[in-house]
Amino acid sequence: MRAPTVTGKVMAILGAFLPGDVRLTLTEICRRAELPLATGHRLIGELVEGGFLERLPDGSYRVGMLLWRLGAQAAEPRELRELALPYMEDLYATTRENVQLAVLHDDRALYLERLRGPTSVPIVSRVAGELPLHATGVGKVLLAFAGPETVERVLAGELTAHAPNTVVDPVRLRAELEEVRRTGVACTQEEMSLGTCSVAVPVRGAGDRVVAALSLVAWRHNADLRRLVPAVLSAARALSRDLAAVERRGAP
Repeated sequence: MRAPTVTGKVMAILGAFLPGDVRLTLTEICRRAELPLATGHRLIGELVEGGFLERLPDGSYRVGMLLWRLGAQAAEPRELRELALPYMEDLYATTRENVQLAVLHDDRALYLERLRGPTSVPIVSRVAGELPLHATGVGKVLLAFAGPETVERVLAGELTAHAPNTVVDPVRLRAELEEVRRTGVACTQEEMSLGTCSVAVPVRGAGDRVVAALSLVAWRHNADLRRLVPAVLSAARALSRDLAAVERRGAP
């Protein structure tokens, strides 16, 4: 077995932040990267000096501005996010609820953008963060329209409970995915966090291919689904038309 190179160790350190954690301690980074503390401390120090990581006053670390700027240049997510933002802003102005855009990445929901206001329910999602497919509205949409191999892999994996109503039974989850495919809408109530509900729908590109999911997350006790479902459906359909047109123009 080949010893890890310096490049491999650096990639492991940066990869420690991929689950979406904003701040990590030295110990947490080294544990995830499987590095000795002394090695991790030296390499992390160099990454801080280079602007790839930032050391906070409490001694923890977060992604640095330089790494964030590099990541923001990733072509496909940036283009989708920029195209979606006007529709997300209109949807927020109409509902005053959390608006989220996510894509499928490594069997998880990767959040490309999130809009919220002072009265919006607190949520755990973060831009560039990832959450499980089975416990989120966007995740259920993405999973429902994913390939069969992805669906079977997720259903056969660990379905962790995150809140009182998280669906952890593969049989029940499979039935819910079939309903999402039929209706084009996924609704959740307290599956990822307490006090919340969500409405999520697919965003489609050329050829009717599902490329993302758009959602609203609101307080469970006062959400009016009769108002929220049509609003998010309308925004997703408009975005899908624009996205399909852009993809067709870019096709050879």
